[in-house]
Order: sequence, then C-alpha cells, then structure tokens
Amino acid sequence: MLGIGTLGMYLSAPGQSFSVAVFIDPMLGDLGLRRTDYSFAYLIAGLVGGVLLPGIGWLLDRLGARVLLPGLGLLLGTACIWMSSIDSLLGLSIGFTMIRSIGQGAVTLSATWLVGEWFQRRRGLAMGVVGLGGAVSVMTIPMLNNFLIEEFGWRSAWKHLAVMVWGGLVLPALLLIRDRPEPLGLLPDGRWQDDEGSGPTENELEVAGEPTIDDLTVGQTLRLSSFWKLLAVLCVTSMVGTGLIFHQVSLLAVHDIGRTNALLLLGLQASVATVTGVLAGLLTDMGYERYLLTVSMLFLAAGVGLMLGMPSPGWALVYGSLLGLQGGIIRTAGTAVWINYYGRTNQGAIRGVAMAAAVVAAACGPLPLAVSWDWTGSYSSALIIFAVLPIVAGAGVVTARRPVQPLPS
Repeated sequence: MLGIGTLGMYLSAPGQSFSVAVFIDPMLGDLGLRRTDYSFAYLIAGLVGGVLLPGIGWLLDRLGARVLLPGLGLLLGTACIWMSSIDSLLGLSIGFTMIRSIGQGAVTLSATWLVGEWFQRRRGLAMGVVGLGGAVSVMTIPMLNNFLIEEFGWRSAWKHLAVMVWGGLVLPALLLIRDRPEPLGLLPDGRWQDDEGSGPTENELEVAGEPTIDDLTVGQTLRLSSFWKLLAVLCVTSMVGTGLIFHQVSLLAVHDIGRTNALLLLGLQASVATVTGVLAGLLTDMGYERYLLTVSMLFLAAGVGLMLGMPSPGWALVYGSLLGLQGGIIRTAGTAVWINYYGRTNQGAIRGVAMAAAVVAAACGPLPLAVSWDWTGSYSSALIIFAVLPIVAGAGVVTARRPVQPLPS
C-alpha cells in the first residue's frame, strides 16, 4: 500500500504545477496566448476542481481507493490526450480543469488516503515515504517534459504523459490495492494484534501537550479553529508555491538564470524536500505537527523574500533549498496532520474539503504574478504580497492544537 501510494504521488505529475510549468512558453507561442490568459485558464480549472474535491473525498470514505484510483488513472491519461489536441483558450481551460482536478486533486488525495488508512503510529514516517514519490516526480518529470517537448513538440509530450499514467497506475492499482487492514485481519502499521504500540505513547502526547479524541465528522471539524488555521497554511502553500513554480522559468530569467538551470533547480528543491520530508515524518510521529508547519511558513516567506532581492544568480541555490525545506514539511506534516487531529473515519471527506480550498488557492497563485508582469513589467508587487501571507499563516498555525474535548454531533 505504501508503494502504491508513492506511485500515485509520482504519477499525479501531469496535473501538478511543476509539470505544467514546462509547457507554458511553448504553448503560449503556438496558441498565441498571453501569460495572463494562460494563468486565467488555470484559475478556472482550480475553481471547478475545488467544487469537485469534497465529493471525491466523500466517495473515498465510502468506496475506497481500490475502486476510485484505477478509474482516476484512466481519466488522467484521457485528460493528457485532450491537452495534446487543444487549439483555443476554451480548450485550454477545459484541459486544465481535467488535469488539475484529477491529477493534483483526486489522485493525490486517494494516494495519501490509502496510506492514512494503513498507518497509525508510524503515519508521519509513512507520509514522508509517500512524499518521496512527489519529490522524485519533481526531480524527473520537468526534465522529461522538456526533453519530449524539444524532441517531439509539446503535443506529443502530453501524449507520452498519458501513456505513462495509463501504464504505471491503472493496472497496479487494480491488482494490488486493499483499502483497509482490518478486513484482512490486520491492524494499522502491519500489526497482527493490538498492543501498546498501537498509537502515540502517553509520553509523546504529553510532550506535544495534545491528547487525542474520537474521530470527528466534517461538521464537527469545521467548527474548530484548528481546522481553519491548518487550512490557512495549506492554502498559502498552494497559492504561493504554485505561483512560484508556474512562473519559475520567467521569475529566474529576471535574475539572469536560463531555462535549463531553472528547471534543474526544481530537482534541487525536490532533493532537499526528500531529506526534510523523512525527518519531518519522524517529528510528526512525536506530535510536533503545528511547530513544523510554522517553520515551513518561515521557510516560504524567506524564499519569496530572496526572490524579491536576489544578490546574484548563485543565490538561486539558496532559494531552491528554502522551498525544498518548506515542501518536505508540507508533504509530510501537512498531510498527516488532518488524520492525526480529526481521525480516520471521515478523513477523505475532511481532507476533501481542505484540498478543495487548496486547489482553488493554487489556481489563484499564477494570476497575480502574471498580472504584475503584464501590467508593470515586474513581479515585485505580487511577490511582496506572497512574502507577507506565509508570515500571517505561520503566526496562526502555531496555536492550532489537537481537539481535546468531546464535541456535539
């Protein structure tokens, strides 16, 4: 299950910003669109995806990933075929809606839902391992896309991605997925019987100062301030991170960094995130999620600040490392925190609501930067806003504690 979750994270790439970013300049030139048009189509996709994701989460809790994930793989590959055939802004908007809501939204949600069901005590570490799928995807997919575009053109590149998703995700998901351990006579973490290691120890909870309560419903969760503080971190990460990655080539070109080096920098970010994610997973299992998320916001704010005033091209390595540190924490602590705080029973529905907001926020991310560039010839105005948002979210999430009292239905 851990392997399937990791594979799902890797093959969600066609709908992820780091993959789409490589197509921007070739598609803009061929389709005759402005950067703002491209970003607006991305915004429409996010709004539609945000409407769909709560329903996907609800279906996951009831039907499971064994039913949904193979179908999502088929749909994601079909969406890539659509992207290869577009010739208008309307077609681009429809294509973005499909790849974003399926790849960045539903496939990612399904992969992490599966791991959340199969792990409890080691959930943080397991999410760190699953995050490796996303990190390796960031390392390899942008360069693969760039190679395919240069050799065969952007339309053929989308077709190659479709074949990769169909071949790598659909059949393994059909053959191997089992939704939960209990029907197989197992318990989470691969245990055969309940024991003292079935959850966080009293000492771990005492260190964190956050005892747990029973699983919550979506309605109960939405009434908690902790949910909205966690959601602010997720949305800021999605909005700012997506904006930066979406325009990474253009942003770094301002600082005299070429296209190839800008794409290679994504690999550095992913490498740093790989190491950070595993460490963050261990700390998550000790109950330090909210502190990790606070630190992640500081890393993000520092990265944006450096993009605003980069002294020389060499500082791009520091910029990439800061975003890698932030990304590793978010992929691990930012994924496990929802089930750790609110329980397994309705994790799909709760995370579906959270990811819906995040998808909308991500869709909004590229537009401020595009408007700033098209209207002023500079990214500075949007970057200043992007630097402030993580500081505000970080100040809030540090106070987001686990629910400790039984709540009314």
